[in-house]
Amino acid sequence: MPKFMFIYHGGGRPETPEEGERVMAAWMKWMADMGDALVDGGNPAGMSKTVTASGIEDNGGANPVSGYSLVNAPDMAAACEMAKGCPILEGGSGTIEVAEAMEM
Repeated sequence: MPKFMFIYHGGGRPETPEEGERVMAAWMKWMADMGDALVDGGNPAGMSKTVTASGIEDNGGANPVSGYSLVNAPDMAAACEMAKGCPILEGGSGTIEVAEAMEM
């Protein structure tokens, strides 16, 4: 079965411990609801730099990626449906890029 990457953009860090608990519970429920399709729940991403042929560039304090997950799905349409329930989409502050992890 094909694997798909969920690449998270945006979202935000919880401002209070209570909000952190609520957000973590929502993520854990969403991941549990995916069952065996979830290959790797992933992690949030720390601050990044971009490496190019001409050197290393600072991203100016803005991270293009805020985290990732890896899932199994029969096709792109099914993977996108799975992504629709992700808590990062709540409130419109985040997006998910879905891409197939190509076998080599």
